[in-house]
Amino acid sequence: MAIEFNASERATLGVEWELQLVDLHTRHLRQEAQQVLGELPDLSETGDNPPLRHELMQCTVEVVTGICETVEEAKTDLAASIGRLTEVLGPRGTALMCTGTHPLDDWRDQTLSPVQRYGELIDEMQWLARRILTFGVHVHVGVRSRDKAIPILNALANYLPHFLALTASSPFWSGHDTGLASSRSIVFGALPTAGPPPHLPHWSAFEEYMETLLRAGTISSIKEVWWDVRPHPDFGTVEIRMFDGIPTLREVGMAAALSQSLVRLFDQQLDRGYGLPSPPSWVVNDNKWRATRYGLDARVITDDRGSTVPLRDDLYELLRELRPVAARLGCAEDLDVAAEILDKGASYERQRAVIADGGTLNDVVDLLVAEFREGGLPAGPAAPGGSNGTRPGRGDTGTDNATRNRGPSHAGA
Repeated sequence: MAIEFNASERATLGVEWELQLVDLHTRHLRQEAQQVLGELPDLSETGDNPPLRHELMQCTVEVVTGICETVEEAKTDLAASIGRLTEVLGPRGTALMCTGTHPLDDWRDQTLSPVQRYGELIDEMQWLARRILTFGVHVHVGVRSRDKAIPILNALANYLPHFLALTASSPFWSGHDTGLASSRSIVFGALPTAGPPPHLPHWSAFEEYMETLLRAGTISSIKEVWWDVRPHPDFGTVEIRMFDGIPTLREVGMAAALSQSLVRLFDQQLDRGYGLPSPPSWVVNDNKWRATRYGLDARVITDDRGSTVPLRDDLYELLRELRPVAARLGCAEDLDVAAEILDKGASYERQRAVIADGGTLNDVVDLLVAEFREGGLPAGPAAPGGSNGTRPGRGDTGTDNATRNRGPSHAGA
């Protein structure tokens, strides 16, 4: 089975941001997407890729950029669509916010979108799909050839815990603290074709695997493969789907900058004949779970012998090594937002800090609505270490960051 990959000339960007429609009075989700999109036909009914779209539930509007060259262009694109959306929502008493899950609402209280493919998904997956009251951010980055797509995909799988921990925003599910940094990762990851990508050696192996899934009836289209990182042949991109719902535009810019910088780096390293990191599946799966549970306080596995390092330390090192690449892409300031998150707390930490200070889940929703409206992180730092202010005592053996299997040094790449 031949799958054409429409290669991109550059590491272009596309961002998809799934937003929640929230009642300002009750703080619950409102089932208004159909009516809201109907008031903006120029944004929701234009061509094959409109800027505003339905998602599975009527409480969601997805905002999608066009093909962008820079992170700044992507943020400007998103902001313009959100501005129009906000004008329509204001008179309704409805606000926008974004987290991996809504802190209060139950999936059983939601209304499905009137889109045929979502109905077919529910019919096929039943309970697994009905409970997907989850929200995420997807970042597409252009890849210059199909032969680079799979090595870059394998390398990006090494960073699933980094992507997730920085954006983890779903500690609550149906009004309860799950004890996880990201409950979304568990809920969405239960779909049979979701989760970490399988380790494939090259594009031909990807084509063969897709043909096998189609022949077996596991999928009816390769678009039904919802890996945490996947190639998107039609767009000529790799799509990073690991991010939880992201509360602010600045943090969305950070996720885009991190994605674009890593893909550009790996592309350059392949040109120079370097091998890219390609961790075994058990390491990828275990590291994803660690970030799902502990967020930024996880210790991640760095080699196939089981050596570990604190994820926070590894992130600081990664940011240092990526900064020259980001500077050349014009997104160094966006990448620096990751350091702010490490200092002030990821969203799951900021939400739990509200509860630790005596607040309620209504107060958490108010915080998230304010963060989205203001577009940036709050001024005050959140207490590190999740809900109890402590790091997990895993009994792992630490190791120096120099042992991490990243291949060649990123500095100056």
